[in-house]
Amino acid sequence: MGSISESLEYDTVLIGAGFGGYTMLPKLRKLGLRVKIFERGSGSGGVWYWNQYPGARVDSDSPAYQFFDKEIWEDFTFSERFPGFRELQRYFQYVEKKWDLRKDIEYHKNVTYAHWDPDSRRWRIGCSDGTETRCKWLFANVGFAAKEYKPYLKGSGDFQGDMFHTAHWPHHDVILEDKRIAVIGTGASGVQVIQEAGKVCKQLTVYQRTPNFCLPMRQRRLDPVEEQRKKANGVYEAAFKACENTSAGVPYENNGRKTFDDTSEEREALWNSLVQEGGFKFWVAGYADTNFDQKANDAAYDFWRRMVLKRIKDPEKARVLAPEIPPHPFGAKRPSLEQDYFEVLSQPNVDIIDLNELPIEEVNASGIRTAAGQVDVDLIVLATGFDGLTGGFMDIDLQGVDTRTLKQHWNDGVRTSMGVAVPGFPNLFFLFGPQAPSTFSNGPSCIQFQGRWFEKLVQRMLAEGIETLEPKNEAADRWVEKIRERWDTTLLPQGKISISVHRNLSFADVSHSWWNGSNIPGKKVQPLSWAGGLPSYMKMLDETLENDYQGWIVERGTTDI
Repeated sequence: MGSISESLEYDTVLIGAGFGGYTMLPKLRKLGLRVKIFERGSGSGGVWYWNQYPGARVDSDSPAYQFFDKEIWEDFTFSERFPGFRELQRYFQYVEKKWDLRKDIEYHKNVTYAHWDPDSRRWRIGCSDGTETRCKWLFANVGFAAKEYKPYLKGSGDFQGDMFHTAHWPHHDVILEDKRIAVIGTGASGVQVIQEAGKVCKQLTVYQRTPNFCLPMRQRRLDPVEEQRKKANGVYEAAFKACENTSAGVPYENNGRKTFDDTSEEREALWNSLVQEGGFKFWVAGYADTNFDQKANDAAYDFWRRMVLKRIKDPEKARVLAPEIPPHPFGAKRPSLEQDYFEVLSQPNVDIIDLNELPIEEVNASGIRTAAGQVDVDLIVLATGFDGLTGGFMDIDLQGVDTRTLKQHWNDGVRTSMGVAVPGFPNLFFLFGPQAPSTFSNGPSCIQFQGRWFEKLVQRMLAEGIETLEPKNEAADRWVEKIRERWDTTLLPQGKISISVHRNLSFADVSHSWWNGSNIPGKKVQPLSWAGGLPSYMKMLDETLENDYQGWIVERGTTDI
C-alpha cells in the first residue's frame, strides 16, 4: 500500500448525505473528531436527491419527517403536510447551511471499496475519482433504497422511445403531455407517477403485478402562521416526543383494542374517521390485532375494498385493483398513499393490465407486447422498486478481517447484530439498514434514535480507549432468530405466493416483496426488518452498553491515526 496524504486521513467517514449522514456529522464533530461525508451525487438529500420523478413526495406526515432539533425546526416550516422532493431538497440545503456541514461534505465522491487493514486497524476507502482515504470508523449510511431493481425485459434495448427508472429520473423536465406512456409497477413511485401522468398524457397503460392497497393521503397546504403557533404552544415538541414512544416512530399508535371488541357500527365509525384523517392512520392507528389476527385483517380489508369500489366505475378495473380475495393480508405489503389514484385509473385514457394474467412477452421498438396484444408507447416508466435495504451495500467492495466481502458473508442470508453492525467488520456501522426497524418505522425517527445511541457508543469508545468494536457471531445469530420469531407472530409470513413465468420474463409476487428480499431473483428470502417496534429495539440497543458491550468483541489500545 502506498503512502496516503494527510488530507485523506479522518477519524470517521460517513457514506451518504441523507438523513443518516446529516444526523451523525454534527454529533461526531462535537466529540472532536475529524469527519467527512462522501456523497456520490451532486447534492444532499439522499433518496430525495435521486428520486425526482413526477409526483415524488414523502408519505410521512409533517412534522414527523424532519430533524427533531429545535435549531432546525423553529425557523423552517414545510409548506405541505406531505412535502414533495423539491421542498425536501431545499430543506436539506437549509440544514446544511444551518449546521455548517458543507465544509465536511465531498460531493461527486462515489465509494467503490472499503477494506479493513488489520495492521493499522483502519478502513481504507477507495473512490471512483482514484483517491484512497483512511479512517477509524466507517458509517455506511447507504439507505434502504439505494439500489434500483430493473427486471429483465426481453427486447428493452430495441425500444426507440424514452425509458426511465423512477430512481434515476432525469434531472430535467420530461414532457408527459400528449404522450403515450407505460408505467410498469404500482408501488409508491408507480402510484405517484400514474397520478401525474394520467391527467395530461394521451394514453396511459399501467402494468400491475400486485394491487396496491392505497390509503387516502389527504394532502393539504400548511398555514405558516398556524404552524408557528403550534411550535410556540409545544405541539411540535409533543409530536417529536410521541415518536419516541410509538412502534412506528410516528405521533400515533394503535388504539389498544381488538377488532371484534367493538360493534360493527363502532368499527365503521373508527375506520371512517381514520380514513378522513388520512395518511397511515387507518393502517397504524386502528385496532391492535389487525396485523396479527386473520379475521381482524379480513375485516379491515373488507372496509378498504368497499371504500375503494365506490371510486371505481369500471367493473373490470375494479376486479384488478380491489379483488374480492386479497393476494396478501392488508399491511403485509406497505400501502401507498394516494390523492386521486383510483379516479385517474378510472379515466378512459388509462388502461390497466394484470401481469399475473398477461405477462409482458417483450419490449420492442415501438412499445410493449403481451398476450393481449401490442401497446405502442413513447415513454416507458420503470416503477419496479429496489433491492431494498441490502442493495446499496452490494455496490461497494466491502472487505472485512478475513478479506471476504460483505456480499460473500451474506451469501447465505443477511446477518447483523441489532441492525447496526456485522461480525467480521470492525468499526463498520450503519443507520436505517437491514434488520433494524427500518421498514416498519418513520425514517427520521429511527435514524435519529439510532444516532443518539451511536453518539453514546463512540463517546464511550473514546473515553475507554477502545480501538475496535465488532459484533460476535453468536450475537448476530441470536438477532437473526429474534427477528424471525417476532416476524412469525404477525401475518407477514402468510401472504400468498403466485408466480407468473414467461420464457422471457418472470415476476414473483410475494406479499412482502422488498421487505423480505423476495422481489430480487436469487436473493435469499428472509425478514429484513425488526417488526417489534422502535421502543423495544432502542431498549435492546441501550442494554448492550449497560451490560458492558454485551455481544461485542472489544479491542483496546492507544493507536492513533
